[in-house]
Amino acid sequence: MFEATTKAFKLIKDPEAFQLLGDETRRRVIYLLRAKEMTVSQIAGELNLTPQAIYHHIRKLRDAGMVEVAREERVDHFIETYYRATAEIFNMSHGSGSSGTYHEEMAGESLKALAKIGLTVREDPTMASRLVEVEKRMDQIGEKQTWAEAIAGLEDVDFFVKQGVDHLAKLLMMSDKEFNEYLNLIKEERKLLRSLTEAPGKAEVVARKT
Repeated sequence: MFEATTKAFKLIKDPEAFQLLGDETRRRVIYLLRAKEMTVSQIAGELNLTPQAIYHHIRKLRDAGMVEVAREERVDHFIETYYRATAEIFNMSHGSGSSGTYHEEMAGESLKALAKIGLTVREDPTMASRLVEVEKRMDQIGEKQTWAEAIAGLEDVDFFVKQGVDHLAKLLMMSDKEFNEYLNLIKEERKLLRSLTEAPGKAEVVARKT
């Protein structure tokens, strides 16, 4: 179902995997298991769900090759099974459309979730795809596969520290030209987001008055 380059990266091509990761609970399970090994009970406690519900998701993720058994420990008369994600980074690619569709759905959900923290924005069906395109270009700037693999292979730092190292390394490795492009993309992303807080046409009206 999957192709992998290293333990740190896994390329997902099966379209069924996109459907699996369309479920928020499964995404949260993967997120937790990328950081550390956990039992079903520990995951259930973290996500405030029943162990039965978590096991159902774990089974599907194991069948898809995204979760595996890390180790087993005997506790009294029981065997505790610890799970982990099979990679730290899952890159999704299926033809020319599925991966883009998945990322657009995630961007759309993120925009809707802004309301939950008091940042209400108007709906725009085209905004998710525009944001994904900008972020894709930002990710490509300063990205070096050899550095990414070296960071992922660090054994003495956890997943969250590796994310920070990756960000700092990219900034250090950018040329001045790449850095200026990166800053322009950040400005473009901010402009797109701020446009959602204004009524349609408002910005144009203000511009004409000034």
